[in-house]
Amino acid sequence: MADRDGVDFPDREPLHFEREALHFHSYGRPGKIEIVASKPMATQRDLSLAYSPGVAVPVKAIAADPAAAYDYTAKGNLVAVISNGTAILGLGNLGALASKPVMEGKAVLFKRFADVDSIDIEVKTEDVDRFIEAVELLEPSFGGINLEDIAAPACFIIEQTLRERMNIPVFHDDQHGTAIITAAGVINACLLTDRKIEDIKVVVNGAGAAAIACTELIKAMGVPHGNVIMCDRSGVIYKGRPEKMDQWKSAHAVETDCRTLTEALKGADVFLGLSAAGALKPEMVKDMADKPIIFAMANPDPEISPPVCKEARPDAIIATGRSDYPNQVNNVLGFPFIFRGALDVQATRINDEMKVAAAAAIAELARQQVPEEVAAAYGGETKTFGEDYIIPAPFDPRLMEVVSAAVAKAAMDSGVAQKQIEDMDAYRQELKARLNPTTAVLTQVYDSARDNPKRVVFAEAEEEVVLRAAIQFREGGYGIPVLVGRDKKVKQGLKDMGVENPDDFEIYNSANSPLVPRMVDMLYERLQRRGYLRRDIQRMVNQDRNIFSATLLQLGEADAMITGVTRTFAQSIREVRRVLDPREEQLPFGIHVMVGQSHTTFLADTTINERPSSEALATIAEQTAAVARRLGHTPRVAFLSYSTFGNPPGKWLENIRGAVTLLDQRPPRFEYEGEMAPDVALNPALMANYPFCRLSGPANVLIMPGLQSANLSAKLLRELGGDSVIGPMLLGLEKPVQIATMSSTASELVTLAVLASAGVVS
Repeated sequence: MADRDGVDFPDREPLHFEREALHFHSYGRPGKIEIVASKPMATQRDLSLAYSPGVAVPVKAIAADPAAAYDYTAKGNLVAVISNGTAILGLGNLGALASKPVMEGKAVLFKRFADVDSIDIEVKTEDVDRFIEAVELLEPSFGGINLEDIAAPACFIIEQTLRERMNIPVFHDDQHGTAIITAAGVINACLLTDRKIEDIKVVVNGAGAAAIACTELIKAMGVPHGNVIMCDRSGVIYKGRPEKMDQWKSAHAVETDCRTLTEALKGADVFLGLSAAGALKPEMVKDMADKPIIFAMANPDPEISPPVCKEARPDAIIATGRSDYPNQVNNVLGFPFIFRGALDVQATRINDEMKVAAAAAIAELARQQVPEEVAAAYGGETKTFGEDYIIPAPFDPRLMEVVSAAVAKAAMDSGVAQKQIEDMDAYRQELKARLNPTTAVLTQVYDSARDNPKRVVFAEAEEEVVLRAAIQFREGGYGIPVLVGRDKKVKQGLKDMGVENPDDFEIYNSANSPLVPRMVDMLYERLQRRGYLRRDIQRMVNQDRNIFSATLLQLGEADAMITGVTRTFAQSIREVRRVLDPREEQLPFGIHVMVGQSHTTFLADTTINERPSSEALATIAEQTAAVARRLGHTPRVAFLSYSTFGNPPGKWLENIRGAVTLLDQRPPRFEYEGEMAPDVALNPALMANYPFCRLSGPANVLIMPGLQSANLSAKLLRELGGDSVIGPMLLGLEKPVQIATMSSTASELVTLAVLASAGVVS
């Protein structure tokens, strides 16, 4: 299931999950965020500009014009995530300090999804006035305030007061984030059921922060006050109810004879549940209007499960807060992009017009055709607008452009923007360029793996890091790990990591596997004319984990394989190739993927072919471009060289030029050019010196001329660069095999296993 921000967690965390979570938060630099300088700080001159005396210049400019702070400081892209820890996730009031991991996580989500810098601030008080005063005093530092995990009713008072006192956006995501995504789903559900917003009858079950925000937003969208009945634990909130009322509930009291949820739901069109598991009974759903719209958003378990609801009312449209059912109401669809748009126009607040615009934009996105790159990430499955797709996938890369632009425009139109965007088309292009689609598509690949789990051989299961990866792979629902190693040692390793029943894992031991005779027969038939005796084959199968694992794969006992943490890539690929051939009409080769905040670059071939021919280079370019497209990118291929279009001349250029000529004759569905030096391929200013160049922008697929330059470049970038690195990823074998580096972490192994099993690289 998933919490409001799309973080999946099991119903009951097993011991190994708890250990993994603690390890994740503690290894390397503790926590999840750090401060990184955005300007060079290498020389004394840099420091003199950054601090004294150079810093005095922007200080004077801001003193003369406070708006200049947006030009000379990080204020315009900086949000404070603030909590007092009184309502942490579903855990309750655990205090300000305990909320810090959650607030750091929220800051990470801001950066990951919308390139918004964020700092978490935990305020140690439950006194509303002191909290308000503390936050109010922070206004000069930030472009916006995201309130989080604050219990009701204090959250209402805090947000309203701060909105009145501060001249920057103040947004309580627990309220409004849920409301915006819910409203988007309601818009689309009404379209599918031929309803008009102004005619629907809505029952809201729950009267907390999110429930009240949902109610206020749908009314702002046109649902009449009298058409909404709100219920709490005491029943219907009606005018004149004497017990358990406050000013926020009273604002939504209506004239009605209904006193219970059952009575209120008779003939209702929409149920919005923000209450408790099991609150909505099947018999209640049966009493609702035709084609009822059910939003069962209780966390972690909904008011009614979709299967039970569908059994009672097959015509119902259902949404929940869970990722394992269609139509997930997930706040991550909203808050990053709402702040992105608000910050970009220097909005003084986030008003109803901006919230409605965000909801409408999210709803419209679900109605659009899913682009090829997104569909490819879902294993080719095309998401189509309908009763099981009324809310976009949480990781659709188009959200950044669509929602942020809609919010920015609404801020300008409603008069709360201090900065005007003159060219909205250019702004939308700017938004698209801010984020790296790889990060979104990788998440979709993980979802695809869950939808179609495969069996993956972990060839080195006696290693601790491999076992951790196998456990993550299984617990994440990505597939079934097939563990290769000595039974006793593997089981002990699983126990040491908190696995309650190691016998639940499949373990294959070459010393006692009944498959060994078949393996020996198959491999001897393959290698007998290559100088191997049968006893050589027997020894290899019994003693070499890579050969044993690859043979498991060849026999159909698994769908993919991962290895590499105990041996070099060269040794591992030699062993695997004794069992597996290249895929028909393909060439085995390797790709390193460099993933930055706003860019991804693919390098190939970085692992296998020492001096590739023209035909090999052309094939490598085509296959790497296909991987780039599957990871959400429009490929622009550069064939790299020390020479740029013949300058300087040299004798090692013919293979590169031949590859370009071969592609000219085909031609492929991607841009390509060469031969080019790396700086020309990547730097638009240098590329402009060659107006005949066929690339429309910097290259994102770099085809290297030979293995030495490719492998050296990839390893240097891994060790010295600031990007994350995926790979090497192995392509071109008849079965999916991935060979990791010896320094791989468990998370990196899981990523390679998921990529292999989902068919992104094969």
